[in-house]
Formats: sequence, structure tokens, C-alpha cells
Amino acid sequence: MAGEVIKCKAAVAWETGKPLSIEEVEVAPPKAHEVRIKIVATALCHTDAYTLSGADPEGRFPVILGHEGAGIVESVGEGVTKVKPGDTVIPLYIPQCGECKFCKNPKTNLCQKIRVTQGKGLMPDGTSRFTCKGKQIYHFMGTSTFSEYTVVADISVAKIDPAAPLDKVCLLGCGVSTGYGAAVNTAKVEPGSTCAVFGLGGVGLAAIMGCKAAGASRIIGIDINKNTYAKAKEFGAAECISPQDFEKPIQEVLVEMTDGGVDYSFECVGNVGVMRAALEACHKGWGVSVIVGVAAAGQEISTRPFQLVTGRTWKGTAFGGWKSVDNVPKLVTDYMSKKIKVDEFVTHTLPFDKINEAFDLMHGGKSIRTVLKL
Repeated sequence: MAGEVIKCKAAVAWETGKPLSIEEVEVAPPKAHEVRIKIVATALCHTDAYTLSGADPEGRFPVILGHEGAGIVESVGEGVTKVKPGDTVIPLYIPQCGECKFCKNPKTNLCQKIRVTQGKGLMPDGTSRFTCKGKQIYHFMGTSTFSEYTVVADISVAKIDPAAPLDKVCLLGCGVSTGYGAAVNTAKVEPGSTCAVFGLGGVGLAAIMGCKAAGASRIIGIDINKNTYAKAKEFGAAECISPQDFEKPIQEVLVEMTDGGVDYSFECVGNVGVMRAALEACHKGWGVSVIVGVAAAGQEISTRPFQLVTGRTWKGTAFGGWKSVDNVPKLVTDYMSKKIKVDEFVTHTLPFDKINEAFDLMHGGKSIRTVLKL
């Protein structure tokens, strides 16, 4: 099939706020330094819903969403050396070119090589590989996994263990890696520390898992949805609380519960009010708060400068700080050797054409992760 257009099923978002539509799309062959992948499994993440809602300033329509997927290389363009047809891969929304100043700096994972075109919903050459009903369809986050076939840049692919179950490890393409890395890479949680995790969805649970792996002695989960508590405790939270059960602000509650505040806090919601609470729940002198959730466009964070002057640190993280090409295969290996959990995040598995039901489950707070099998 190499060099030929592939016709296949994809879930197209024609416009904001409308359900996705299962369509037959044409997927063009990969150009130089591009890889065409047969997607085997993909999961839903809140970022997909965020863009679909119209809140994303980079959102372009019509588009094929999806950025938590796994599959098999179908064909490669000219000059591709890292992968070959038949390889098992996870597409990466943060690439790793190894050449830009970001890739060369050990302090960051934010490769900028294809950032501009990716943000415009296009391949690095400024064009799209998707068409449907004669219209160009935009790419999403450089991955577009809500399609039986997708085309990505060769720097946006991690080659993984072929024995890995793709309907599980697809989660390492975003949510699980993000929350886990926020704790172990960005916060660098220390043994014996006290941690608070705000938002107990997939990313929050992964943050709890990271805190536990790093040796935290007490982990407190915070969420208004009490259905999440059992799962959070299974992952390592000692207790879970809801801000709605207290008269006073949740940061004050946490400061009282922890003799002055937590050592590390994680905001896994994307709400600027919660971000403030997470910072202010930190201990004076050394507390560190990490922003993991993505807030809506144009929103701003606030706190009193004195919070920082008195020794708290406010940080952010993207994809858990992992340099993607190097580390996603290692995370898969860690999963295969039972060092990290992945299966436990999957609450629902559905056929691909039930994708809108998966969005309903997510919005209803009924699911942690729904995996779609293509």
C-alpha cells in the first residue's frame, strides 16, 4: 500500500460543540520524514473534549482529534530511519527531534522543531494528509489518532515493545505519562513527603501513582466527584476530601490537616481557582505546586506574591517532563515489568464507532479512561 492513498474510517469533528461523525476519509501517503500508522487503539482525554468545545485557541475545524493512541507502522516516507513498516509505535504530541535547543537542554522536553505547523493543524510542510468529501481535514496535536490510519512526523513516533498490549499502552501517549512524570520529574517528590492531588481523573490518579513510587508517606486526593475516591485509594491516596464538604477554603483545610501545608501539590483539573488553592495548600518555606491541568484560553492565575516570597514554588509541566522518543519506550517497559500501572486506568472499552458514547461517559464523570478499538 506504500505510496497509495488509503481510504478508511475516521471520527471527524466538523465544527465545535457537535458530536463527532464517523466518515470515510482519504489518508495520503507519508512524505519525506513522515510515517503512516495503522491505529489499533486510542483513548479519550479531556484535551480532545477541550478542543471540541471551542475553548482551545489553536482549535481548527474540520479536524480529526485524538492524541492517546498506539498502532503499527504501515509505511514510511523518504529519509525515515528510526522506524520501519511493521514496527509497534505510540504517536507523540510532543516530539523529540534531538537537534533543537530545547531537545539539547536536559531541563525541558518541549521540542519546538514542528511546533508552529502542529499548532496550525498541519504537517511540517504546511499541508494536511487527510481529506473527506473533497475537503481538507486538519491534523490535531500532530497525532490525530481518531482514525484507522494517520500520518505523523518521524520525530513524533516512539518505537515500543511489540509484545505490549496496544489497548492499554495507548494511555502512555498522554494521561498516564503526564501525571506520573509530574510527580517524579517535575516535582521530584522526595521519600517521606506529604502530597495533595487536586482532580482524581486519569492524570490525577497517575500523579498519585508517581507520588507513591517516589516514596511519599501521605497522599491526599481532592475532588468534588466522590465516585473517584475508591480508585484514588487503590492507587495510593490515604484519604480523599471534597471542597464542598467544608465551609472554609480547601487550602485552609489542607494546611490544618498537614501541620502547615503539603510538601507537594498537583493541579490536575485545569481550573485557575483550583491552581491557586493548590499553591496555597503548600507548606511555607519549601512547598512546591505543579500545574498539570490545562485552563481555558485567556484565563490567568493569581495569588499574593507573599506566597512565593515565603518560599513556595509554582511550576508547570507538559507530558510529565518526559523527553518523548527516549522515554515512552522505557515507560512501556516499566509497565510490562509491572513497575507502573496502566490497566487500572481503563474503565471502559468500546468499538471505535461508539466514540460519542465515550465522550458522554467522560463528561458524566463515569469513566477514567475509555479505550476505543479500531
